[in-house]
Amino acid sequence: MSEVLEKVGLVTLDYTNYGGKDLYLDGSEEELLQIVTDYPKEKYNEVIVEKSSWPILYHLSDIRGNIVEWLPITKEDSVLEIGAGCGAITGTLAEKAGKVDCIDLSKSRSLVNATRNKDCDNINIKVGNFQDVEKCLTEKYDYITLIGVFEYGSSYIKAKQPYHEFLSIIKKHLKPDGKIVIAIENKYGLKYWAGCKEDHTATFFSGIEGYVGVDNVRTFSKKELKEIADTVGLKKQTFYYPYPDYKLPLSIYSDEYLPKPGELNNNFRNFDNERMVLFDETRVFDNLIKDGMFDQYSNSYLVILEEQ
Repeated sequence: MSEVLEKVGLVTLDYTNYGGKDLYLDGSEEELLQIVTDYPKEKYNEVIVEKSSWPILYHLSDIRGNIVEWLPITKEDSVLEIGAGCGAITGTLAEKAGKVDCIDLSKSRSLVNATRNKDCDNINIKVGNFQDVEKCLTEKYDYITLIGVFEYGSSYIKAKQPYHEFLSIIKKHLKPDGKIVIAIENKYGLKYWAGCKEDHTATFFSGIEGYVGVDNVRTFSKKELKEIADTVGLKKQTFYYPYPDYKLPLSIYSDEYLPKPGELNNNFRNFDNERMVLFDETRVFDNLIKDGMFDQYSNSYLVILEEQ
């Protein structure tokens, strides 16, 4: 396909590697595009309350940006955002970084992203499959983010070990001292034991049972994430623990500042699916904290990977 560029405000969209069909949608994209066209960002929370819809909350909530807002990204830094979607994280990255290059499969979602961030002159969106777009990347980046993306590695990457291969490919595009930022659910997150459905399969216990019969998605334990990173030479790994999870994080803990008993009391925040309530999560979290096991059962991980 010949190169095709489109401008939405100050944002550039590049369709060079777009195959002409969106392969990943949740059905909310048309409504989202209308909202971000008609309303300024400061009105999004009012729309969220009015619509009372999980996709609208998920894509438009300013809480989404908390996952990267605290990172020490400066205007001297360039960022590659893989799987930018409807731009919930893109705007926060653009406020902090000098340049943000986005990659996303979906033209519909990329148009939402571009429209909501149309006043940013440092955003470029490359639309297409990651493997196709990656072949055309010549720049190296200070930060590469995969926020809710790494778990789909087997869908993007055709390899015997797709998740290892995914990181190996990404690693090639890091500057010296560059960082890969991964936000992902913990397959052993306490919410799954307590009765929440697995976020991607919408079934009970599928992650903790090992994703039997599921081929297109995987989340990982802390041990598994460390082993994958070690194997591809990303030996420096710093783990953080978004709470309640990485999607709508209100707090982000670290190994240097772990939660204290009584702090994790905001556990009924599953807005996308019905759930069971099998036990009191706050009480169980308190005991895990006391026994030094919180990091194994955190609902989500934010991992910063670097070469040593």
